[in-house]
Amino acid sequence: MKFVKKLCKVLFAVVAILFAVYFWNLDQKVLGWAYKQVNLMFDQKKVDQVF
Repeated sequence: MKFVKKLCKVLFAVVAILFAVYFWNLDQKVLGWAYKQVNLMFDQKKVDQVF
């Protein structure tokens, strides 16, 4: 019975975390922030285009 209680608690925690991520659209906010950081890094690199 202890195992079932622990399993229910873990499943409830996972569902709660996933719901919070979905509800506040946190995945898109994090990806947007990461996209800006990557662009900042690549904008600082010198570009040598020779044709």
